[in-house]
Amino acid sequence: MKKYIIHIKFILLFALIVSLYGFASFRNANKIKKNIDVVFENGENLFISYEMVNKLLIQNLNSNKNQSKENINLNNLEKFVQSNDMIENAEIFLNINGDLGAIITQRTPVLRVANDSKSYYYDRLGERMILSDNYSARVPISTSEINSNNCKDVIYLANQIKNDEFLKKQIIGVSQIEGDGVNQFELKTRIGNQTIIFGNLNRTEEKIKKLKVFYQKMMSDSIMTDYKTINLKFKDQVVCAKI
Repeated sequence: MKKYIIHIKFILLFALIVSLYGFASFRNANKIKKNIDVVFENGENLFISYEMVNKLLIQNLNSNKNQSKENINLNNLEKFVQSNDMIENAEIFLNINGDLGAIITQRTPVLRVANDSKSYYYDRLGERMILSDNYSARVPISTSEINSNNCKDVIYLANQIKNDEFLKKQIIGVSQIEGDGVNQFELKTRIGNQTIIFGNLNRTEEKIKKLKVFYQKMMSDSIMTDYKTINLKFKDQVVCAKI
């Protein structure tokens, strides 16, 4: 009888160990890792770091300490991360191993507004974007007042500059000028310090093409600094004024 009691105790002890191991494994499997796999979709993390995104995610998860991986509300987590001023979009997911991951798209500034006491960016979608302590974007500066009447046109032109390698290096300023009821623009150049009278956005592609051809010709002749203004408003021609 005593022998049977010893066997029963051994079996119960073994069952207890297996149960504790299983419980610990289950808790560990559902435990959220402190290091989360973060990927920046647009290839750069200039305005917000991996550590900052990781901190945002952990901050939200820690506010719901009792939730397991299976109960994470990914949509709410995405909205929380996207509330950051530097993030345009966030995709949060659980990978095949059950670990949390994030694909982050940062906001892309295309214009910096600097007038009076104000200083901020506009991103490629036409949304205001605060300045960053981590990085200063090399984008054209505007001192003009941007409002609902001209914002769409300003951002369209700023995107054209941002997406063109030549213009991105050469244009440092975008200003709105008085026109005939249609938004009119002037551009300021880096090399030569010329004012480009761009006019309205009609025939935008044609004007940009003319400007490139003109610069290619003038730079080869080394006389760019002789000009004060470059007027693109007239069809099939570039009208310049010398200093």
